Amino acid sequence: MINKKNIARFHVMLGVCFFLLFFLLCRMVQMQLFSGDYYQEKSVGNRLRQTRIVAPRGLIYDGSGNELARNIPGYVVLLQKQNKYSDELIKKLAEILNMKEENIRKIIKDNSQYGEPMVIKRNITMEEITKLEEQKRNMGPVILQPVPMRDYPKKEFLVHALGYVGEVSSYEIEKGIFKDMSEGSIVGKAGLEKYYDKILRGEDGAYLEEVDASGAVVKNYDTKQPIPGKGLKLTIDSRLQNALEDFTVAHLRNLRANGINARAAAVVAVDPRNGAIKAMLSCPGYDPNLFVNGISTKDWNKINNDTAYPLNNKVINGEYPPGSTFKIVTGTAAFELDKVRYDEPIFDGGFHPLVPTMGNAGGEVLGWLTFRDGLAMSDNVYFYELGYRVGIDNIGKYARIFGFGSKTGIDLGGESEGLVASKAVKKEIWNEEWRLGDTFNAAIGQGFNLTTPLQLAVMLSTVANGGTKFRPYLVDSFVDQEGKVTGQPDRDAGKKIDVSQKTIDYIRDAMSATTKEGGTAAFFSSLPKAIAGKTGTAENSMGRDHGLFVAYGPVESPELAVVCIVEQGGFGSTAAGPIVYRAFEEFFREKGWMPELESEEPVKNN
Repeated sequence: MINKKNIARFHVMLGVCFFLLFFLLCRMVQMQLFSGDYYQEKSVGNRLRQTRIVAPRGLIYDGSGNELARNIPGYVVLLQKQNKYSDELIKKLAEILNMKEENIRKIIKDNSQYGEPMVIKRNITMEEITKLEEQKRNMGPVILQPVPMRDYPKKEFLVHALGYVGEVSSYEIEKGIFKDMSEGSIVGKAGLEKYYDKILRGEDGAYLEEVDASGAVVKNYDTKQPIPGKGLKLTIDSRLQNALEDFTVAHLRNLRANGINARAAAVVAVDPRNGAIKAMLSCPGYDPNLFVNGISTKDWNKINNDTAYPLNNKVINGEYPPGSTFKIVTGTAAFELDKVRYDEPIFDGGFHPLVPTMGNAGGEVLGWLTFRDGLAMSDNVYFYELGYRVGIDNIGKYARIFGFGSKTGIDLGGESEGLVASKAVKKEIWNEEWRLGDTFNAAIGQGFNLTTPLQLAVMLSTVANGGTKFRPYLVDSFVDQEGKVTGQPDRDAGKKIDVSQKTIDYIRDAMSATTKEGGTAAFFSSLPKAIAGKTGTAENSMGRDHGLFVAYGPVESPELAVVCIVEQGGFGSTAAGPIVYRAFEEFFREKGWMPELESEEPVKNN
């Protein structure tokens, strides 16, 4: 006979079973009918996974083949694309990577329109790698991928020419700046890295793998290997660049210690025979490695708030009055238009009689001067007279012949055009009529004239080589991963300017006198080879005058032309002259024309 108590227990168990069966049926209906697409997509995503293989970026070498920009091994954390990520996963990932959960969620949101895995963090530490590996089975969508990381081993060295790399932003993709790229890809952001980005970047590969629900790899499928980017071999002489960087920093520090607020400098050295850049320095600089994995707010504020603007390449986008270095242009115009003879004396009484308020600095009186004396002693009154004879339109004409007022075409972005003084420019800026005093100012490189140091280097090189204007360039050739040359950038042949050889010879002879006894840079005469140069002091409405110096040498067969501007440095001979002197000193030692200093180690070319 069945116990009533047992029957009651049976009914309870039967009720529980029916309830559980009903619950399972409801759950099945919900999963099949209402969430079927979601789980199907999730199942496929867990089963097959395609991951991009980042192509190694092309290396950048100096003229001797030493690495200036390279790739080092690193790891990046990716998150496989899914419709939804659990709060637990995001919390755990934030803890391991020492990130804020809201930052991870923002990355997910910003990448919602892209199908590829999204970058969560780059260049993670070994501790973070270990923790991720330990939690791997519980973090299915998380991918730990080895990638080549950009590195600049010499940090600030040549930074404004090299530039840096960084992550492409959604804005850059939307604006078509970087087409067919996913957010988080690494691209060139400045300098040569940006200008030659497509060549340096290469082509990414990809691999497809089967994984289980926990993310563990079950099977590997075909892999498309990446194509490494091509490298760049530069025209840069690292020994010369090193010497200039070290000396310029020390020289600016010394000027400031003596009460001269020389906050910045720009230096460029060019081979006048072809336009190859041998050294380029914009001081102060910055460490490009800070940008590779995303610069911190602290580092960005330090750089961005610096009043000396370290991010600016002053060689190509700093615009300054050329000062007395522009007298080369005024003299050229006067000779070409037969407004003065080379040996014709002009009287300097301390001021020009047509505008008595305009004279030499400190009221200096130099008496009768020929062109050679006037340029060597940088006499203002002499060139006021030449400006009066030539006129502002002709001064502007010959300024443009030498390349002022237009970009040089160097293989860098962000180059400024400068400004050539003219009646139209004054009318546009001040809405005033042109006066004779404006012509006088223009004749000595003041007033409305603005130039970049690189434009001055083009003018100087043109004089040095006898009248051929070359487009300056930084990249000598393209190379493969082994450093073998694969090609060269397109380069224009030099163009002969519309200036007679006789006039060029006059300018060259007068510039040679500048560095001899009686000239404004006589201390250059101590070098073993003759140098031709010109000092310049440019008025600055924001503070102390800028100091300029331009020089080329050796005079008999020029191989190097150097331009230096020291912001708020005062007189060109004392502010910029020593830096240019150091350039030729190092260049001559490298050529074997001067002995190495015994008291210090030679600067290594690396």
